Amino acid sequence: MVFTVKVYDVIVVGGGHAGCEAAFAAARAGAETLLITQNNDHIAQMSCNPAIGGVGKGQVVREIDAMGGAQGIVTDAAAIQFRMLNRGKGPAVWSPRAQCDKVVYQRGMKFLLENTPHLGILQSEVVAFLLENGTITGVKTMFGEDLHSRTVVLANGTFLSGKMHFGLQTFPGGRAGDPASTALAQALREQLHLRVGRLKTGTPPRVLAQSIDFSAMIPQPAEQAEFEFSCRSRDSRPALPEAIRHDMPCYGVYSTTETAEIVKANLDQAPLYRGVIEGIGARYCPSFEDKVVRFAHHPRHLLFLEPEGAQTGEYYVNGISTSLPPKVQHQMLKSIPGMENVVISRYAYAIEYDFIYPDQLTRSLAQKQYENLFTAGQINGTSGYEEAAGQGLLAGLNAALYAAGKSTVELPRDRSYIGVMIDDLVTKDIVEPYRLFTSRAEYRLHLRQDNADLRLTEFAHKQGLIGEQQYRDFSSFKSLLDEALIHCRNTVHAGKPLFTWLKQLELSESIPEALPFPGDLLPAIPDTPWGRRVWQELQIEAHYDGYLQREAASIRNLHKLESWQIPADFPFETLPGLKNESRAKLLKVRPTTLAQAERIDGVTPAEIALLQVHLIRMREKSSGEPA
Repeated sequence: MVFTVKVYDVIVVGGGHAGCEAAFAAARAGAETLLITQNNDHIAQMSCNPAIGGVGKGQVVREIDAMGGAQGIVTDAAAIQFRMLNRGKGPAVWSPRAQCDKVVYQRGMKFLLENTPHLGILQSEVVAFLLENGTITGVKTMFGEDLHSRTVVLANGTFLSGKMHFGLQTFPGGRAGDPASTALAQALREQLHLRVGRLKTGTPPRVLAQSIDFSAMIPQPAEQAEFEFSCRSRDSRPALPEAIRHDMPCYGVYSTTETAEIVKANLDQAPLYRGVIEGIGARYCPSFEDKVVRFAHHPRHLLFLEPEGAQTGEYYVNGISTSLPPKVQHQMLKSIPGMENVVISRYAYAIEYDFIYPDQLTRSLAQKQYENLFTAGQINGTSGYEEAAGQGLLAGLNAALYAAGKSTVELPRDRSYIGVMIDDLVTKDIVEPYRLFTSRAEYRLHLRQDNADLRLTEFAHKQGLIGEQQYRDFSSFKSLLDEALIHCRNTVHAGKPLFTWLKQLELSESIPEALPFPGDLLPAIPDTPWGRRVWQELQIEAHYDGYLQREAASIRNLHKLESWQIPADFPFETLPGLKNESRAKLLKVRPTTLAQAERIDGVTPAEIALLQVHLIRMREKSSGEPA
C-alpha cells in the first residue's frame, strides 16, 4: 500500500477571532482547510471584554457579515444586550455594539466551524515550519507531525512568548489558563528571520454579582429597537445555540478619590512603573494606574459593570484594567460605590507578547518574504476582536486564492474600514497596538455601518464567500432601494424633488405616517425589516446628499492614484531627488501604488510627482511609445 501525505490548501494556526474567520473564509472559498488550536474548547474565547462592536468596530462586524463571515451571526445568537452608539451624532458614525454571553458565543462559533464543509479542526500546538528551498510547505506540531499545506495563516493572538503580570509576579501564558506558544515564537525569529517586537495589553478583574449593590450604580438597559449585526435573513443563517436572554443591563459607576490614592500609594508594585514590562501598550485604552498618573486632574473615572452571560454571576469591570497585585485590586474595588463587599472571581493582569512588524506585509496580508504565509490579528500589531476578525477574513480568503493559483485581492480604503486598517498597518509605523476609530477613515460618510452590504456583498459573491440565499436576499433589497432612490430623485412635489423633502425629516427607523408631502407620492415600501432598511437608507442618503457627492469626487481622485501601480523592483535606492528620510521609508514599505506612497508619513507631494514621472518613463520604455 502506498502512503500518501495529505496536503491541505490552507492551515490556520490559532483559534481566536482572527483564526476562526480565516478558517471559515478559506473553507467557504473552497479550500481544504485545517484549523490548529491549543484547546478546541477555547475556540473564539472572549478573553477580555464580553462584547462585540463599538465605535469603528461595529462597522467592521457589519463588513464581515456582508462578506459572509461568522462574527455577526454568532454575535446575534449570543447577544444579551444591543445598543447603537453615537446616537447623538450623525448616522455616519453610528456604531452597533452587543453585549454577549461569552459561553454561548464560544460554543456558537465552535459549532459553526465544526459544521463547515472543507474545514477540519485539530487540537495541537504548532512549534515550527516546514521549509523547502526557502518556501513554507507546512508546519510541525508538538507531536512531531509534519502537516503539509500550500499556504499558512498565523493568527496567534497574545500567545507568542506570552508573559502575564500580576503585580511583580510573572507567569508564562497566552492568557489566564492557557500556555504560551514559545517554540513558534522562536521559529519566527530563527527559522523565518522576521522582525519581531513586543506589545502589551491587559484585562480588568471579574467580580460576582451577588457581592455587588447595583442600586448604587446607573443602569444602562438594552435598546428595544429592531437591531442585529447581521443583515441576512433568518433563512440564510445557520442554526446556532442562542442566549436565553437579550435584555440584560450594564451598570455605570465612578471610581473615587480613594481609588486613585490607593493606586498612587502602590505604584512601586506596578510592573509598568518598575520597568518590568517592556512591551508598548495602547494609548487609547490605558491601564487604570496610567489613568491616575496621566490624568491626575480627573478625580474619578467612569467604569461599567458588564454581564458575562445570562447563566453566570460574573461581571466584567470595564475601565479598570490593571497589573497591580491581587491585594491592591481588592482595595481598589472596595473603594467604589456599590462594591464595598465585592468578591473577585478572576484577577486583572497585563500580558506581553510578540508581534511581527506589519511593514513586512503586503495589503493582501501576505508576508513579503514568504508570499504563501499570511498573518492576521494581534500578531500584526492590532488590538480587538473585531480588528482581528476583519484581518482573518481577508487573510483566509487570500490564502485560499493563492493555494488555487489565483491572484490575491485587497480591500481599498474607500470601500471598507477593514481596508483602512490594513492600509494603515502596512503603510504607517506601528509602535503600539492599533485599533480602529471612525476618525481614521477619510471616507466615513461612505463607510457607514448601515450600508456595509451595499459596499461589499457583490465583491464577496464574486469571490465565492457567500451563499446563493444570502445573495438573493441582498439583490432583492438592493433592487427595492435602487427603485426608491430613483423615484425620490425624479418625482417632484411643490417644485422640489422628494429627495429634497426627505432632508427635512428626523432620522427614524420606522416609516412615518405624517410626511411633509402626500404619502402616496412615495413608492410602495413594505413595513418589513427590508422595507424599514430601505426607508432608513433613503433618509441617510438624503441627509448627506451634497457631502456624499463631494466625497465621491475625492474617491475618484484616489482611484486615479491607485491605478498607478508601482512595480516590486522599483528603484527607490537610486532614484534622484528623494530625501533620505523618504527614500528609507519607501524602501521599508515598498508601496504598490502611488496612492499608498502618498500616505507614507514624510513623503511629500513633490516626491509623489517625481515617482509619477519615473513611472511614465518606465511605461514609455517598456512600450516603446510615449505614455
